[in-house]
Amino acid sequence: MQIILLEKIVNLGQLGDVVKVKDGFARNFLIPHGKAKRATPANLAEFEKRRAELEKAQNDALAAAQAAAAKLDGLMVQITQKAGVDGKLFGSVTNSDISAALKKQGHEVAKASIRMPDGPIKTIGDTQLKIALHADVVVGITVSVLGEAA
Repeated sequence: MQIILLEKIVNLGQLGDVVKVKDGFARNFLIPHGKAKRATPANLAEFEKRRAELEKAQNDALAAAQAAAAKLDGLMVQITQKAGVDGKLFGSVTNSDISAALKKQGHEVAKASIRMPDGPIKTIGDTQLKIALHADVVVGITVSVLGEAA
């Protein structure tokens, strides 16, 4: 399916690009989330009328993400979980736990933007993670998991 991108999407394209994607990706994700529209002549004409407005909105979102990144860069978050004597957690620390801990510190971060390449944290110690606030803005934080006697 041919679509027009209404914002920059990683590994797909920039604002205004007309790209071909699989039908399911367009119908189930891009179009319902307002990230793209079908590439019909009417939608192309409408996009060209709204291009300046969309570019301004994208620049505002980028500026907001950069401001949030300046506050988050290098931040350490401590999370306490029940753990055994060998340092393994009973359960794990997930992106929603990290998002909640960041919220307690006054930083609003969506759990979908927290990148955990090795999956949930299952041991005590410090772990370096990335947070993708925007397609162009990625910051690193440290998550320190502390053990609590069971």
